[in-house]
Amino acid sequence: MKKSWIVIGIIVIIIILIYSSFKGSYNTMVTYYEDVSEQWSQVENVYQRRADLIPNLVNTVKGYAEHEKQTLTDVIEARAKATSVSINPGELTAASMQQFQQAQAGLSSALSKLMVVVERYPDLKANQNFLELQAQLEGTENRIANERRKFNETTKIYNIYIKKFPKNILANMFGFEQKPYFEAEKGTDKAPVVEF
Repeated sequence: MKKSWIVIGIIVIIIILIYSSFKGSYNTMVTYYEDVSEQWSQVENVYQRRADLIPNLVNTVKGYAEHEKQTLTDVIEARAKATSVSINPGELTAASMQQFQQAQAGLSSALSKLMVVVERYPDLKANQNFLELQAQLEGTENRIANERRKFNETTKIYNIYIKKFPKNILANMFGFEQKPYFEAEKGTDKAPVVEF
C-alpha cells in the first residue's frame, strides 16, 4: 500500500514538473511575441511621424518651387503608397516585411529627390518653417533607425528562444513562428562613387 502511494506521489510530482516547464516556456514565448509586436508598433509610429511631416514639407516647398510639380507629386504618391502598407504584427513575414521596406524606401528616395530640388532655392533653404520641418524630419529619420535597431534586437531574442531545443517543439505545437528582421537595402554596403 505504501509503495503505491509513493509511486503515485512520484508520478504527481513528475506531472507537476512537466506542466510547470511547459507553462513557463509557453508564457515566455507569449511575452517575447508581445515584445516583438510592441516594438513593431513603435517602428510603425516613427514611420507614421515621418509621413505626417511630409504634407507640411511639401506645402512649404510648393510655395517656393512651383515649377517642381513632378517632384512634389512623386513625394505625395510615395507617401500615399508608404502609408497604405501596414502589417499586423501577427502577420509579420519575410515577404510582408520586404513589401513594407520597399514602400518606405520609395518614400525615402522621393524625399531625397525633394531635398536635391531644395538646394536650388536659397530663399527656401533660409525659410524658418522649412528649416524646422527639415530638422524634425532628420530627427525622425534617426528615430526610425533607432526603432528598427530595437525591433531587430527584440526579434532576435524571440527567434532564439523559439529555436532552442526543446522549446522549438512547443513553438511548433503552438504556432510560434520566426519573425523577419529589418535588413539593409541592397547596394548600401558599397560607398557611392563621387566624381568631380
